[in-house]
Amino acid sequence: MPFLTQKKAIDIVQNPVILFEDNHLLIVSKPSGLLVQGDITGDPTLKDWAEKDVAKRHNKPGKAFIGLPHRLDRPSSGIVVLAKTSKALTRVSKAFADRSVKKTYWAVVEGIPKEMNTKLIHSLWKDSRIKKSFVSDKKEAKEAILSYQILSSGDRYTLLKINLETGRHHQIRCQLSAIGHPIKGDLKYGAKRSNPNGAIHLHAQMIQLKHPIKDEMLKVTAPVPIERLWSELNKKTHPENT
Repeated sequence: MPFLTQKKAIDIVQNPVILFEDNHLLIVSKPSGLLVQGDITGDPTLKDWAEKDVAKRHNKPGKAFIGLPHRLDRPSSGIVVLAKTSKALTRVSKAFADRSVKKTYWAVVEGIPKEMNTKLIHSLWKDSRIKKSFVSDKKEAKEAILSYQILSSGDRYTLLKINLETGRHHQIRCQLSAIGHPIKGDLKYGAKRSNPNGAIHLHAQMIQLKHPIKDEMLKVTAPVPIERLWSELNKKTHPENT
């Protein structure tokens, strides 16, 4: 049964796809439109789904333990790491806080950036009232750094591979907008038009982290959403660049 989310009307959201699972971790690809954790809307969340899904598949009474060591914006898609034990939650949360987790994002942006590969450095300030970040010279602003590489481009849109050096609120969305190339569908940060389903073309494509219990590194990738533009730009991408 598809997962449901409530906006102005009820839209059908695909169920998450399990990419990796063991006794300690559940790593999934989240569809756009699905909240990771609850907010004032009261809409179903990834955490809700995981608690019920794990309990059902492993014959656990009630809800299974699911911890959230990090987040992913509702309109974005891609990898989310969930913890199935408190020990895993503590250790993975620390890994994210220490920035020892490597994350790669793909984004489809409007236009074609001038630089094929570059680093962006801005000072970002978050306005908590409207939940939006701005490039600012306020003393409260924090340094935000990312690097991007062009993977492919079409007439109007470009596919970027993005690596974060800092983890600021809406960092990728804000910084790409600041250079004149907002993410497709991201009206909040200057896109020309919205996507029909309210999604934005930002996808958490790869994550690499040390397993919280075992002495091994995990590298997990998530296929891009099944959608025409994602597919067209992905086909043009050279494998050695991904």
